[in-house]
Amino acid sequence: QVQLVESGGGLVQPGGSLRLSCEASGSIFILYMGWHRQPPGKQRELVAGISRGGNTNYADSVKGRFTISRDIAKNTVYLQMNSLTPEDTAVYYCNVGGRGGDYWGKGTLVTVSS
Repeated sequence: QVQLVESGGGLVQPGGSLRLSCEASGSIFILYMGWHRQPPGKQRELVAGISRGGNTNYADSVKGRFTISRDIAKNTVYLQMNSLTPEDTAVYYCNVGGRGGDYWGKGTLVTVSS
């Protein structure tokens, strides 16, 4: 059974930085790893994704501020978030796609506030 464990969320002031991590455990051949977020009262949206080959894609709202990376050997994906604004406040979810299916983490809360 595949499980995703996210970490790194918390409270940060505007302009600050956070780094999220998500480790996938279990038997999985990972094809894609990504981060989504759900702001309060809004729908879940894609933040960033990275393919097994290393191709990345980002939401326009985070381009130039967020960076996604992964360590295939550790089955771990990271999201470096810089220049955070209150609009980045959301629950961030890790998503991993593999040959066996699509998996989601439980989410980690990021709050950007002074």
